[in-house]
Amino acid sequence: MTQGWETVGDKPGWTLSRNPTEVCNPLCRYFRCGRKALDFKRNPPWCGWVNSHCTGYRCNYGFCIQRKLLPNGRCALFVKRRTEEEEKPEMLESGLRIGTAERVRKKLDKFGI
Repeated sequence: MTQGWETVGDKPGWTLSRNPTEVCNPLCRYFRCGRKALDFKRNPPWCGWVNSHCTGYRCNYGFCIQRKLLPNGRCALFVKRRTEEEEKPEMLESGLRIGTAERVRKKLDKFGI
């Protein structure tokens, strides 16, 4: 019986690890089951809600406590940004950013200096 994902024998096709991997897996320290039905005593982890192997990121109740689970199942901890910051903060001649001098002046006035 297949459940719509690649399997190797009777196990899902991801790497089970406590450390984050590129593809989210149910053994990751940040993965949680919204139904609290995940049983780690079996290998691979067992879902008590559907009485089958945990489907990991494909499950509607699976989530990442770091909020790094992307819709395609990849972990955002391993994804690099495509865009770069286009606007650099403007610098004054003294090397301070614009607005920094005003904040320093306000703090000094607050202390009475």
